[in-house]
Amino acid sequence: MSATVRYSPTALKDLERVWADVFAASRDTDLTRTYLSELMDRVESYAGFPRSASPLYYENRFTGYYYVVFKAYLAFFRAESDQLLVDRVLYGKSDYLRTLLG
Repeated sequence: MSATVRYSPTALKDLERVWADVFAASRDTDLTRTYLSELMDRVESYAGFPRSASPLYYENRFTGYYYVVFKAYLAFFRAESDQLLVDRVLYGKSDYLRTLLG
């Protein structure tokens, strides 16, 4: 049984930023649309088995987050009974731990 994939309001804003960044670099709407679609497809490919993604550990403890790498970005989500809850989509070279965990 596949989990329902839900994006938090913050993750949706992150996706808007990804759109803006990719479009600024490419100046190509089709390429940007494809990039975002592939990123979301990659995340949603874990809906059937969300705990098969990479678990995020900090200071030797599981944070409750799993993550998926897509090119320059990382998508962080939590796996709950019937939902895959995407909390953030962050640039891989950013201080994503500080952003995600505060």
